[in-house]
Amino acid sequence: MQLGRQVEWTIHCCVTLAALPRSEFLSTRELAELYGLPKEYLSKAMQALSRARLLDKAMGPTGGYRLARPDSDINVLDIVEAIEGRAPLFTGTGLGRRSNERSDEGPDCPLNQVMMRADEAWRKVMREVTIKDLRLSAENKGQGS
Repeated sequence: MQLGRQVEWTIHCCVTLAALPRSEFLSTRELAELYGLPKEYLSKAMQALSRARLLDKAMGPTGGYRLARPDSDINVLDIVEAIEGRAPLFTGTGLGRRSNERSDEGPDCPLNQVMMRADEAWRKVMREVTIKDLRLSAENKGQGS
């Protein structure tokens, strides 16, 4: 499994946005410069988070993005799914049925069951970590803790 770079970028950007006063916005340009990212690609990712209603967007010279909800209400999985989609990482192809192996295709397939358990496990971990958790961890690390 490999998540796209935009997932990492947008999580870092959301942590940065979480530290802002609620009335402030940061532009994609400012975020891209802060992290040394290509503005065009970051812009597409930020738009995906806006469409998923994780970010509010304001137009104009003082516009940009801010979190649409409190940072304690946005988890890492919300961001991953906004960027990568919600489809499971594994979809059986019926390969076992085409070989000499006995294979129960679909939800009863042993391979499918293992892969679905693994899929749920990584989603559970990401669901448990909020942007607030990451923000507080970054703030504590900055204080020498």
